Amino acid sequence: MPFLRALAILVCPGLLFSQISTFPLSQVKRGLIGNGKTVFEGDRVDDFCVEVLGVIENLGPKQSIILARLSGGPLEKTGVMQGMSGSPVYIGGKLLGAVAMTFAFSKDPIAGIRPIQEMLDLEKAPGGGAAVRTASAQQSRMVDIATPLNFGGFTRGTMDQFGAQLRGLGLEPVQGNTGGGNPEPVFGDPKLVRPGTMISVQLMSGDMSVSAEGTVTAVDGDRIYAFGHRFLEAGSTALPFARAEVLALLPNVSASFKISASREWMGAITQDRSVGIAGSLGRRVRTIPLTIAVGSHQYRMRMVDDRVLSPLLLQMAVFSALDATERTMGQASLSVAGLVEFEGGLPPVRLDNQYSGDFNLPLQASLNTALPLSYTMQAGFDQLRVKGIRVEIGASDRRKQWQIDQVASSDREVHPGDTVEIVTVLNGENGAELARKAQYQVPVGAVPGPLYFTVSDASSSNLGDYQQWIGSSPRTPEQVVDFLNGLRPNNKAYVRVWRQDPSYQANGQDLPGLPASAALIFARQQTASGGAALGRGSKIAEIALDAGDGVVTGSKTIQVDIRE
Repeated sequence: MPFLRALAILVCPGLLFSQISTFPLSQVKRGLIGNGKTVFEGDRVDDFCVEVLGVIENLGPKQSIILARLSGGPLEKTGVMQGMSGSPVYIGGKLLGAVAMTFAFSKDPIAGIRPIQEMLDLEKAPGGGAAVRTASAQQSRMVDIATPLNFGGFTRGTMDQFGAQLRGLGLEPVQGNTGGGNPEPVFGDPKLVRPGTMISVQLMSGDMSVSAEGTVTAVDGDRIYAFGHRFLEAGSTALPFARAEVLALLPNVSASFKISASREWMGAITQDRSVGIAGSLGRRVRTIPLTIAVGSHQYRMRMVDDRVLSPLLLQMAVFSALDATERTMGQASLSVAGLVEFEGGLPPVRLDNQYSGDFNLPLQASLNTALPLSYTMQAGFDQLRVKGIRVEIGASDRRKQWQIDQVASSDREVHPGDTVEIVTVLNGENGAELARKAQYQVPVGAVPGPLYFTVSDASSSNLGDYQQWIGSSPRTPEQVVDFLNGLRPNNKAYVRVWRQDPSYQANGQDLPGLPASAALIFARQQTASGGAALGRGSKIAEIALDAGDGVVTGSKTIQVDIRE
């Protein structure tokens, strides 16, 4: 008998993939009566009634939706609720599909049911969604039941600041819909996840949390199917999910919803397509530990490892930590220090910058903290796997800012071998002045002509490097780290010594004073590659001028003539 059972599996490999008894779409007709399953309270799965109204064909590319009226339990009062996405519907004990769509602002609990076969085949599903999910959808349009992106531990100002950006990604940020963002560290019993139970897909967990809750449609061995529509439509992915319980139901004129709380970790979502999400029970997902300290306040989180989501999550977390503890308007200064650490022995990327002004300092600081992570994760190297991120922020109620006001040289004419002194005067608050000096020795054999000294802030100096790297992709992970660690902190002024002769860059390195034959080759390369090598004024040297813990802004240039 064991031999015959093994032979049957070989002959009928489909038996390995699904043991779910399904009701075929071809047999669906108006008037069929079925039942659905969802959680209205705690983790108890309750039934509700389903009356089939018909089938809407080709709502999306080769996609159909079963139109049905729901009833029973609290649905007469709440209508179709956010959090019901994925609730399974059965006809005669066979799985028909998942509650997935509704009409915006509908007074009646009319729902669109995603046929189960489309969900079971979601690995092959097309990328486009069957309907546009938008908060401003018209009443006559059937839309995906909204899966709000629930924020816990974030400030209201964070929602206001990043709401438009999140909605542009097809998400609806909300607060207060979740009662817990730090699931139990141990994995729960897989038997607790069954059709009709709620799960919470966690993008960030800990002192700050970002999650989306929905309902499980089907369980097939260790494989689960849920939502009945996209979450992020990320395709193949790796997002951790936990079991969730319903704390309360909140009827609402525009959209009723479930208030839920995350419990134990259960597994990983591995597919996110237009027709639903799918994942595996018991599978662990790699996440990135994140620590943010603002003065005596410390926040500890873990976030998903995703090249698009991780930098955005980091930016929002830093912004919220500052928004919760520091002033967002009025004179203030911030200092940001930290590390982005990697696996495999690569050196970390250092975070080190100052910010000062009267408006929106948290936004400036959070954006510039997230940019190195974004550059790193999108550089295209598998070796750049982030091990952890630590950010420490200091704050002051004073504006510590210096403006480059005057630049002068000890001589207007010099000869090869001479030393020229550059004096830079910085102006600060309440008429304060700060003078800094730099000395530069003109090389022996320097060609007669103008020699330029540009004193500028870090932003202006780094911009030139950014522009050159746009057209010169890094060849190794080490080059990415070196480039980021080579960016200048903004509590210094930088004296750039340069001439008008063309210069080029290759692999992130300046190549000044090239012979004519070599310069011609690089010029041709620039034209052919659309900017692989960029020409500019030839930088001969750079000298940093320390300004303490104040932010330097501005730029000025002077000219000195070299005589024979």
